[in-house]
Amino acid sequence: MTAEQVAQLGTHFDDAFFIIGGAILLIEIVKGLFSKSFRWRGLADVFTSISTQIPSILIEVFVLSFAYVGYVMIADTLVTWTLPITVWTLLLALLACDFVYYWEHRVSHQVRLFWTQHAVHHSSRYMNVSVAVRFGPLEGVVSAIFHLPLVFLGFPPELIFFGILVVLAYQTWIHTELIGKLGVLDRVLNTPANHRVHHGYDDKYLDKNYGGVLIIWDRLFGTYQAEEERPRYGLKRDFDSINPLVVWFSELPLFFRDLWRARSWRERWMHVFGPPGWAEGKPTDARKD
Repeated sequence: MTAEQVAQLGTHFDDAFFIIGGAILLIEIVKGLFSKSFRWRGLADVFTSISTQIPSILIEVFVLSFAYVGYVMIADTLVTWTLPITVWTLLLALLACDFVYYWEHRVSHQVRLFWTQHAVHHSSRYMNVSVAVRFGPLEGVVSAIFHLPLVFLGFPPELIFFGILVVLAYQTWIHTELIGKLGVLDRVLNTPANHRVHHGYDDKYLDKNYGGVLIIWDRLFGTYQAEEERPRYGLKRDFDSINPLVVWFSELPLFFRDLWRARSWRERWMHVFGPPGWAEGKPTDARKD
């Protein structure tokens, strides 16, 4: 298997999940319009979600291109051995990237600097396929940092980027309420039922189900929660904007406000690297300010 074949395979996976997601989104919109549950605000929220791709694509084309070149340079100069590109190492890279994604995702909920980007994905009060493409502008930077250790473990950059692409593309179809529970699949895979939990801000659902493709990481590391009652979606704080610019940079004004008001270097450090919602002497959770 060549690097070109890996890239083509990744593109095919991306296209397939995009088509599936597009079909689900169309059904969601039609169903919502006929049931009058969607109305104009729900439709506007869909376009707001899609609009986040404007800054995201502009930045990530540069960031991921730079990251790929950096990965190649590190692999060529600092790594003494590299895995061959085969079907088996392709699957191993996918498993490794899914494992890394779990921790990248978990840290993005627990470290405020990263939450300033990932909160964009959680800022919708709706759950539909358009939310799958609702990204913070710099989430690609976070991903590139977290996947860097895989280069030192001998994974070729082509396999790493294949894994990153497939893990993200897979998650397109799970952002929906059209699909109910899937039995045994819910125990192994990140399914719509499992991911609806992740987007809920109810106390029992908060910061659960971080997995990308597999939900077994959550079961192993104690962050799994089955879907019970229907989640309430969005940020725990009062945020319900459909203004694209407000959504793109939703957390940054509060982030810089807290840094400005900090009374010590310790407070500044905690506002950057502490949990979202950290305040001196107060309990926090990962969706509060």
